[in-house]
Amino acid sequence: MAAARWREEREDQENLVQDQDSSNSRTNTRQPRPSYIPRFEYPRITEWWEGLNKSNALSVLILVYVNLINYMDRSTVAGMLNDIKHDKDFNITKDKSLGLLQTAFVACYMLFAPVFGYLGDRYSRKLILGVGISFWSLSTLMGSFMKSFPGFLVFRALVGVGEASYSVVAPAIISDLFSKDERSTVLALFYFAIPVGTGLGYIVGAEVAGAFGDWRWGLRVTPIMGAIAVLGIVFGMTDPPRGQADGSHLKPASPISDIKALAKNRSFSSSTVAFTCVTYCAGALMWWGPNFAFVGARSSCGNKAGCSEITLESISYKFGIVMTLSGLLGVPVGSYLSQCLRHQIPNADPLVCGFTLLLSVPVLFFGFLTADYSLPLCYTLTFTAGLLLNANWSIVSDMTLYIVIPPRRSIASATQILFSHMLGDAFSPYLVGALSDSFKPYIQPTHNPQNDVLAPGASLTPEEYSVEFRALQYALFSCCFMQSLGAFFFMVTSWYVVGDKSRAERQIHSNAAILESTADDEAAILAADGDGPIVRGGAGPVLDVTNVVHHRATIVDT
Repeated sequence: MAAARWREEREDQENLVQDQDSSNSRTNTRQPRPSYIPRFEYPRITEWWEGLNKSNALSVLILVYVNLINYMDRSTVAGMLNDIKHDKDFNITKDKSLGLLQTAFVACYMLFAPVFGYLGDRYSRKLILGVGISFWSLSTLMGSFMKSFPGFLVFRALVGVGEASYSVVAPAIISDLFSKDERSTVLALFYFAIPVGTGLGYIVGAEVAGAFGDWRWGLRVTPIMGAIAVLGIVFGMTDPPRGQADGSHLKPASPISDIKALAKNRSFSSSTVAFTCVTYCAGALMWWGPNFAFVGARSSCGNKAGCSEITLESISYKFGIVMTLSGLLGVPVGSYLSQCLRHQIPNADPLVCGFTLLLSVPVLFFGFLTADYSLPLCYTLTFTAGLLLNANWSIVSDMTLYIVIPPRRSIASATQILFSHMLGDAFSPYLVGALSDSFKPYIQPTHNPQNDVLAPGASLTPEEYSVEFRALQYALFSCCFMQSLGAFFFMVTSWYVVGDKSRAERQIHSNAAILESTADDEAAILAADGDGPIVRGGAGPVLDVTNVVHHRATIVDT
């Protein structure tokens, strides 16, 4: 009764204040102007530094650095394809053999991703990262000493095993350090390293190989950087508790239940298909882009003076700069757009991905057409297409993390890696190479594949360069179809993403509420003598201790 009377008196006072405010607003329509003009003050560096979580910041810098050298290692080989093809020890006669290098790498990468996803949800992630990076660094170094193509192929495949450990675990660590918009910003920084690392791989690999006069030296840079990364992980990186940023205390379930839950998640399934189309295009461009631009430039030059000065090293250097700049703008622009729009449009993330991917289709198509007419125009269009493609990377990863509960994030990333790479960048380099080989007899019926193996210092004729260019051009047009297909599936994702995100948040909050009520009960418990049940003091309900353990390990799928 007293509480009810107090509430009534409180409401009467609030109504009286509101009436007075409304009467004052009617009588005083013009408010007095302030005696001063407010000024915007920039935040001080010292205040920013004091408020910065330095442990989390150092962990992010280490993860970004490793992601950088990860993609440097992948693109280093792509920047030296022409040298590898004409290596007298390898005796390569077909383009599909070069594509097989990337296919073998990504095949091992995707097959071992689920294994590391399972381990990453249950065991020490610092240990997994340290062992994985050490393994791929040693594999890259040993592969540079191989004198036969099959041996080189095996070690490139083993590099994929080590890199799988990192790509699966790192996004999950970031998701446990940050949440919501802060997580989106950090993921943009993390995926910022993909195009930058890809561009640096072209540049560093080609420059080092040219300086030493042997393409094998281009592969010996990233292993040294990998050793530095291992030291940073061991002594500087923090491995946070799983679900820390979201306040989740959920424990991992069985792998079978995880896979079933992901299969029921419609936005996860459709975004994985869409991202597969993105990786198809990215893999084809990363692997064949420099070589395509090189044969296009030599085909256009013909027998003019100075054509011999057009080298794959110089083209790879320029192509690396183009891809780096497209990533420097594309990743943060895509993340910024999604963060601005998602507060007004709940399903903005997949819509941004879909429209940017759709816009990249005509840009990339005309980029392929102009490669043998104007190389600067080709670079400009490739830059624009790369900018639109790079806008997707951090957004897709962010979506994957917020539509899945924390104990399933590593296995979700691993599953997405498995399917997107199996049908994406593991498939596209080999397919583009095989299509190129199949088109050559139709472009020039007298073409002989044995002529592709050149003596040291020799080069193709302008007509042979033209055949190489046309064959690769027709094969790369498959990227435009995959871009259109990916845009469609991103639109499909926009139908379901809001519901799946709400479902994941509901699971986290409902289990957190169970733990909070359990903690309140534990604080009020009085221990009883003997082996009987533990009871609350007074007339409270009986609390069985086994229920506490049960709640801490339960994931409730809704």
